[in-house]
Amino acid sequence: MNEKFLGQGKRDSGVCINVNRILDSCRDKDCFEDVKVFLTEYGQEVVERAGSVRVKSAKIAGSKIMVDPIQFNRGFYQITVRMFTRLAIECCVQVGKVHEIEGIAITEKKVVLYGSEGNVRVFKSDTTSDFCTDAENYEEGSNQPTVVVECVDPVALSVKIKERCRCHDNNRCCCGNIEELPEHVAAQMEDQILEYAQHHQKNLVVTLGFFSVIRVERPGQFIIHAAEYSVPEKQCRVIDEQDACSVFDKMAFPFAEFAPPALGGLGGCAPIPSHGPICGDCKK
Repeated sequence: MNEKFLGQGKRDSGVCINVNRILDSCRDKDCFEDVKVFLTEYGQEVVERAGSVRVKSAKIAGSKIMVDPIQFNRGFYQITVRMFTRLAIECCVQVGKVHEIEGIAITEKKVVLYGSEGNVRVFKSDTTSDFCTDAENYEEGSNQPTVVVECVDPVALSVKIKERCRCHDNNRCCCGNIEELPEHVAAQMEDQILEYAQHHQKNLVVTLGFFSVIRVERPGQFIIHAAEYSVPEKQCRVIDEQDACSVFDKMAFPFAEFAPPALGGLGGCAPIPSHGPICGDCKK
């Protein structure tokens, strides 16, 4: 460690910290085909009359993570990740007339990761309590590990309109339900999503591609070598509103923004054809 950043505090002293330790993690690339899109009443009426459709945008509106211990395999957990994707879709009803609608697509994946075991009961003091609050009023934590899911907005690979089928045909595009839509997801929609409408004859289905990283964490105490405090060497720069161009002149030119990586810089994976298998080297 450079001494000029240490100020006048103690140097190279051991301190104990409490952080989340990553016990297991994985990354994945998932493609969900023909996922039913739940629409508003207006959106469903447009789809009934639409001739062609396309996805304008796809954004993750929320998620629900469920963690269940696996019996007879101690320390391992089944993690169920349910993603709610908000879609903006353009529908061509007649020549030269486009209607924009919105909907929700629900996807779900399950993975098994190691999360170790914990037999202690964790209590944390409530910093918002005052003198009159019961002294035994502490927050109790769970023995289960913490699951963190990192995911970018999905890629909408295709969207199409299908004739509605009967639920006993065992077709997943026809029989989904929207009963478990979280409130914070429903609040992002301008209108209420239809749960089920028997008189409708068409369904909108979409194919989504997700890139995700899932990790399992538990709190841990570690001793590290650290300085007591550090003093930054860099001075704060104040922008002079009268001479803003001089500040701009000192900024580095963003060459990377004008030089996208070539094929070799992407790991050698060619674009995925719609009819062929995915590139096996991408997962290495």
